Amino acid sequence: MSDARPIRLAFTLISRKAWAGGYNYQLNLFHALAKYCPGAITPLVFAGKAHDAGELAPIRKVPGAETICSAHFDRPALASLLPTMFAQDRDAISIFRDHDVNAVWENARFFGWNSPYPTVAWMPDFQHRQLPHLFSNKARRRREVGFQMQVLSGRTIILSSRSAERDCLCYYPRTKGRTAIVRFASEPSADLLKLDPVEVLQRYGLPRTYFYVPNQFWRHKNHRIILEALALLGERGIHPVVVASGGGDPHEPEYLDQILREVADRGLERQFRYLGMIPLADVYALLRACGAMINPSRFEGWSTTVEEAKSFGVPMILSDIGVHREQAEQRARYFGTDDAAALAAHIHDLEHPAFVVRDMNNQLGERVRGFAESFVSTIKQAVRAHRH
Repeated sequence: MSDARPIRLAFTLISRKAWAGGYNYQLNLFHALAKYCPGAITPLVFAGKAHDAGELAPIRKVPGAETICSAHFDRPALASLLPTMFAQDRDAISIFRDHDVNAVWENARFFGWNSPYPTVAWMPDFQHRQLPHLFSNKARRRREVGFQMQVLSGRTIILSSRSAERDCLCYYPRTKGRTAIVRFASEPSADLLKLDPVEVLQRYGLPRTYFYVPNQFWRHKNHRIILEALALLGERGIHPVVVASGGGDPHEPEYLDQILREVADRGLERQFRYLGMIPLADVYALLRACGAMINPSRFEGWSTTVEEAKSFGVPMILSDIGVHREQAEQRARYFGTDDAAALAAHIHDLEHPAFVVRDMNNQLGERVRGFAESFVSTIKQAVRAHRH
């Protein structure tokens, strides 16, 4: 295949309901490729017939992107791991051939040791190794077997940060020489920025002064420390509003209920406002107008919410973990993942900002161009290596 032709790169859809950050990553990647590297890569997004059509609609609007629905992709990620360990996912490979695929992007799905396609594996993070207690034994083993298969089969490993690369080389030293860092940068499409944040605040009954936590309710996202900080501030007669959105963990659905019960038990309903899983355009509206974005997570591979806050110049209050320091550098305030007092102090310092609706910053285009070009270069290199 000539490098002059677009590489038809197969993706499997990441459901926003299951992992909003992964869905946003894909959508932003497709827009970045279309805008900054047109004609280099054609994304082909394979989804199951049962997937939410509303999740596919924004992808279909991306110039050049194609979506294909097949019942084969209704199967859970890694469900076909054992049959493909030393062979290939024959059904998926057949579907790829029918759509002239040239290369494959794997995320939580292994298409086989003997896949005929140049294949890159995206490993967003290694949380199952660093925080194993947050996984069931079955989930941890399944994820580890999937990673090991991708490592041993010689995949190019895509990582989103230096922090993740250090972890990868530590846990999987065989990947040395096969890793590539592609740092995600977020440039939302114009369609997602049409809403007036003031109208969105009114619709949800929110004040103009608030902090925003757009994280899904997974245990490692550490929402509980926000409740601790709000309780500490309440003891001093200080009552800021923290707005949270995002869905629960499908593997631990009771966790969200536990957090909301604790909110009620502590009498924090007026301070901690949970909106549920809201449209992506609403997320951006709330982010653009908030006093600060808070990410208290104990672990990230490369935080989508941090990238989105950077895109608009939103003040950030972040947990003091390595990848947050790598992403935000001096542009954020930091607190220890168990230091509720430090978080409370940062919230108090930023409690009464002037109301402002932010636009995308001037430097964003170059960051996103760098992301797209790095991605294209990595895929082309993987294709050339496979060819030879």
